Amino acid sequence: METALVIVVVAFALGFDYTNGFHDAANAIATSVSTRALTPRAALIMAAVMNFAGALLGTEVAETIAKEIVNLDGAPTSHFALVVVLCALVGAITWNLITWWFGLPSSSTHALIGGLVGAGVASGLGIYWSAIVDKVVLPMIISPLVGFGLAFFIMVGVLWIVRNNAPAKTTRRFRLAQTASAAAMALGHGLQDAQKTMGVIFLALLSVGWARPEDGIPLWVKLSAAAAISAGTYAGGWRIMRTLGRKIIELDPARGFVAESVAAIVLYVNAFALHAPVSTTHTITSAIMGVGATKRLSAVRWGVAKNIGAAWVLTIPAAALVAAVIFWILSPILN
Repeated sequence: METALVIVVVAFALGFDYTNGFHDAANAIATSVSTRALTPRAALIMAAVMNFAGALLGTEVAETIAKEIVNLDGAPTSHFALVVVLCALVGAITWNLITWWFGLPSSSTHALIGGLVGAGVASGLGIYWSAIVDKVVLPMIISPLVGFGLAFFIMVGVLWIVRNNAPAKTTRRFRLAQTASAAAMALGHGLQDAQKTMGVIFLALLSVGWARPEDGIPLWVKLSAAAAISAGTYAGGWRIMRTLGRKIIELDPARGFVAESVAAIVLYVNAFALHAPVSTTHTITSAIMGVGATKRLSAVRWGVAKNIGAAWVLTIPAAALVAAVIFWILSPILN
């Protein structure tokens, strides 16, 4: 029974990773596609490859997810712990599908964390609230602000530098540069988001004694998570791509390049320096708003931005509620 449950949890974790890929494909390539720097199919292939590569660059974020969100050591049995993880995944997947359907670029990262918190609270297990505040809540607030501000000021600088250049030649150069910035963004997405699935699978393996904390994340976990998010990315997220690429602001290649570059930098700093699981969605969306605001504030479609912001605020509690309800439904079989 325990072996079967581990297999189910791993399958659901990889399923979440797949939905994460197609839900967040727009994060890496929407700006490049909307400015015609890349064709949609070429952009998806590039993003899938870079997501796979990024997933293998580190495990710091995965360790945070596995060890600093919910305390499964307090579970009465390994069976109980696995059900908690399974409920968390169901909550995260449900919210991903809902926001994908409505074309809202919400955070798969926060959906997963919300699921873990909801299932942990419903089950009576301990939650590491201080770690959540330090590594989830504060980065959730600070990263978009940094992304917006940094993108705004760098874009102002870029516009000043190229102010006397021929527009057509400048546009061609930035369109070419967007290939590199989109690849950097996709690499950062794999670095951040694939690691969250690794962390959940590692959490399940730790709960049944199939892995030890000191041994680190097994290679097969890294490869399977990288493959799942790459497959999901290649499947594409066209609804959300339209929101990021067109509905927030009409982007040009220069603004697309700056937005992607700034977002990638924020992702790398959080992954390598802070070990914080930040949202790629929040980061790229705020950067797009930042470069858009350099035209004029009214150039940003703030009504669309408000709907996105509402989805951001609702993500953690909504995923937590779904996970808690699923746990309460399944709890009779645990007694």
